[in-house]
Parts: sequence; structure tokens; C-alpha cells
Amino acid sequence: MNKGWNAGALLTASSAYWRGCTLQAGVRLGIFTIIDDQRLCVAEIAAQIEADERGTELLLNGLAAMGLLEKEDSHYGNSAPARQFLCRTSSDYLGHIILHHHHLLDGWAQLHEAVKTGLPVEKRSYGEEHERESFLLGMFNLAVVIAPRVAARIDLAGRRRLLDLGGGPGTYAIHFCLANPNLGAVIYDLPTTRPFALETVAHYGLSDRIDFVAGDCLAAPLAGGPFDVAWLSHLLHSNSYNDCQRIIDKTVAALAPGGLLMIHEFILDDTRDGPEFPALFSLNMLINTYGGRSYSEAEIRGMLLQAGVRDVVRHPFQGPNNSTIMVGIV
Repeated sequence: MNKGWNAGALLTASSAYWRGCTLQAGVRLGIFTIIDDQRLCVAEIAAQIEADERGTELLLNGLAAMGLLEKEDSHYGNSAPARQFLCRTSSDYLGHIILHHHHLLDGWAQLHEAVKTGLPVEKRSYGEEHERESFLLGMFNLAVVIAPRVAARIDLAGRRRLLDLGGGPGTYAIHFCLANPNLGAVIYDLPTTRPFALETVAHYGLSDRIDFVAGDCLAAPLAGGPFDVAWLSHLLHSNSYNDCQRIIDKTVAALAPGGLLMIHEFILDDTRDGPEFPALFSLNMLINTYGGRSYSEAEIRGMLLQAGVRDVVRHPFQGPNNSTIMVGIV
């Protein structure tokens, strides 16, 4: 398929990280939050971020050129999108996922090594706690946009107990419960996730309906069951095919007869050479995991059928970056 590649398009793709790094630097330095609804000069901003004035001016001009800041004379203010998505005071703040992308950069610069070895690469550390926070809250940034739409389109009438496996901060469990007043849920994830999950659940006033169970879904049977519905969102792509099969087998074992199993993933075509985002996301998993990648619809269907799941269908929901949902009954 001709996708319009020419010299200009190739050079634009090759230098695309310049824009990303400029955005990430602005978020990391807190520039958008510092400016907020004000208009500040270079010296004022440089003083607040404790940075060199020349470097600060160059960054501010770059952000203005991208349309994220607005420059008037020698003063800079936030554009409307920057105020909405890049100020920490906004409920639509996306800074956590942007910082997570920043933490991935060093690994992507070594993609050629990962391809040669087939193994994750050694990356620069920004601090385990800081990276965990950016990842978990970044996942919340993304999920909080999608979860209400998913919960509104999936019928859980009559279901009483949901397993949110690998649920992180529990965003999907929260929105499924908000949409279904008689539903309770368990978020099952690693112990380090507990504080974020409990805080998020409490924020939505659902502490009496949503529990957290700590565990490794590959190391032991899933506790807290039986469940009559299970939700696995963006869990499979971090694991090898065989481990994905083990996870699905364990999920099926934790479900009561007639239980509903839902898998939300970036799903590849069966040829695995598209769509573009799931295909590139496989490279992100190559850099960062042992065996993880995006999977095709045929592969996920095969895993479900092998685990004894029946009536497997692809839900019509289509999220950003080709995320979609496979559904079946136990």
C-alpha cells in the first residue's frame, strides 16, 4: 500500500522525536502549570524552573511554534489546549502519560540493539517511584477518557462481581461500577499498585464496592473469586504468547459458569503488519519486556477457545490507536 512516502515525509518521520521531546521538556519542567492563566516573560519563567534564560527562551519559542504557548511581545501564555491538557490543575491533565513516554525514550534510541538480541535493553533510570507514578497515573490519564465509553456500551445487567485483572488504578472497575449500581469489583494487581488504586477508588466514593487484591497473575491462582465477569485491559501485550494463555486459563478458572470474559487490547490484523499503532507498539514491548507484543484477533480468539471460552466475538467498540474488545462466555 502506498502511504505517500517521499523525501520530505521520511525526514519528518525521522525527526518527529524533536516535537515529542520539546513537549516532554515543557511538561517535565512544569512550564504550563507555572504559566497557568498568566502571561510571563522569559526571566520570570526561567527563575521559577531554575533554568538558564537562553535555554528557557529557546524552549518557549519552540512550544509557541508548536501552538502550545502563545507569545505576545516578550510574554508567553498557554494556548487553550495547553491549559486543558498540560496544566496540573486541570481535570484533563495528560502530563503523567507524557512523562511516561519521556521515560521510554532512552529505550527506543536502542531499538536496533533490541532487534539484534531479541531482549529488552538497559535504560536510563529516572527513579523507580517516579517511573511507577508516571506509568500508573499515565494509564489513568488514558483510561479515564475511554472507560466511561466502554462502560456505557457493554451490558453487565445481572452481573454482580467483576475482576479487573492487572487493573492498575482501577479506572475500568470504577466506571463499570458507576454504570452498574449493583456491581462490585476486585482490582487484582501487584502490591506496589495498591496505594494508587485505593486512592483512586476512594476519590470516586466506591471504597465500599471495590476491593484490591495483591498478587502476580502468573505466579498463583487468582484470589477473590468466583467472579461472573472479568476485564483484562492492556495486560496481554506485556506477556509472551504462552504466558498470555496461562493468564486466560487462570481467568477462566476464576469465573463462575456463564461468566463473561472481556479482553481490551491493541489488536493487529491477522497478517500482523497493521494497523500501524499496534505494529509499532510491538516494538515498544520488544524494548521493554521479555516476550511481549501486540496480538492479532486470530491469536486472541485462539487463546480464548483453547481455554474453553465460547461464543467469542469482537465487540464493535473502537478506541484510540485501534484498541478494541474481544468477548466470550465461560
